[in-house]
Amino acid sequence: MDQKYMNLALNLALKGEGHVSPNPLVGAVVVKNNKIIGKGYHKIFGGPHAEVYALDQAGEDAKGATIYVTLEPCSHQGKTPPCVNKIKKMGIKKCVIGTLDPNPLVSGKGKKILEDAGIEVVVGVLEKEAKNLNKVFFKYIQTKKPYLFLKCAITLDGKIATNSKDSKWITNELAREKVQRLRNKYSGIMVGINTLINDNPRLTARVENGINPFRIVIDPYLKTPLNSNFINMDDGKSIIVTSKNNIIDYKKIEIFDKIRDLTHPDTIEEINHIKKLEKNSKLCKLLADFEEINQSKEFKNIKKLNTLERLHGLNNDELSKLVDEEKYYRLQIIRKIDLLEKKFNFNKLKNIHSKTEELKKKNIKFIYLDGYDFSVDEILDEIGKLNIDSVLLEGGSFLISKAFSENRIDGGEIFIAPKILGGGLPFIDGFNFKTIKEGFNLENVKYNIFQDNISVEFDQKK
Repeated sequence: MDQKYMNLALNLALKGEGHVSPNPLVGAVVVKNNKIIGKGYHKIFGGPHAEVYALDQAGEDAKGATIYVTLEPCSHQGKTPPCVNKIKKMGIKKCVIGTLDPNPLVSGKGKKILEDAGIEVVVGVLEKEAKNLNKVFFKYIQTKKPYLFLKCAITLDGKIATNSKDSKWITNELAREKVQRLRNKYSGIMVGINTLINDNPRLTARVENGINPFRIVIDPYLKTPLNSNFINMDDGKSIIVTSKNNIIDYKKIEIFDKIRDLTHPDTIEEINHIKKLEKNSKLCKLLADFEEINQSKEFKNIKKLNTLERLHGLNNDELSKLVDEEKYYRLQIIRKIDLLEKKFNFNKLKNIHSKTEELKKKNIKFIYLDGYDFSVDEILDEIGKLNIDSVLLEGGSFLISKAFSENRIDGGEIFIAPKILGGGLPFIDGFNFKTIKEGFNLENVKYNIFQDNISVEFDQKK
């Protein structure tokens, strides 16, 4: 009988999918004299918990009843009061729990408080199912890394697109409807920059009463087109993961523009001796920001020639001699400036800065990482800091391969259509095992049928 009511509570909990993260999915059923007198589930993040709905529905009849809860009732004050207080207050006689809560704020504490209040507590009814229900929550609360779920659609010969990048549509409408439900279920959806450029996806959940996930694009070189659907959603849920090298100190670029202006031949040759040296003094001040030049012998020499206080006391011959000496060092510095421009590629940096400013105007968020070749692990670390507890990985092949090779995929569903392309883009591309034994094994496999399409659903329990 306990399993019957716990199973009902588990099914109730599923109704909260897509609405409660980063909280867990929880369902509760109140039973008295073998009759259900209250039931509820956690409906929305920040709202009442499942136990509250179920107990309020039961009302005064809850006294002496049994409550079935999929997850250990909370014992701490969060956005809502502790559920154990409500259970005690309503006079519940017995509490049946699917699984204990791994959250350090709760784990075992809720159970103990109820037992200390004289309430009988039973733990572990349909425990496997209860843990499976909240595998996203369990991973995130214990590691602060989001649960990574792979979704991809492939042909029978493992292709995700033709050589011309055409990919619409590989799978049928029923399979694509399931994908929309997955997008609603998980908190974030992630693709690589090539997928964004080739497909221009919206990365939304087209489900009735659904909630759009956070949209995450891995774009090391900031190639995201300004007219892409991804950045024009205007809901603040689009995130670009890019290189720290794209954090531009625009002040330095402005300084460099002034340096270029001061070193332009016309601006030097068409002015008198005093003005030449005054301009050069300004140049020295600007160049002080660039270590590649300000530590050079030429810079130190040219700086000595530019104490402006003594310039006006010199006669024309002295000024000419000073200007000739200055010109010699200035020409050498200009060569260094040319090398500096090549090294930093200031025109490219200007474009990156301009693009970043445009993206910020569109309410795009940025995650900055070292270098350009990001590991999936560090990407997940940073995404987790944004309270995103789960990510649906949709491609492309480089990102999927990287996630597999780093053993970072927690689960997934691969949709397969009865099509053969021959050539085309493979869904895995980036590693090549020499033996069958070395290959990745998908675990806890389940097969789903969508008319003439199938899917392979798996759970890589770590």
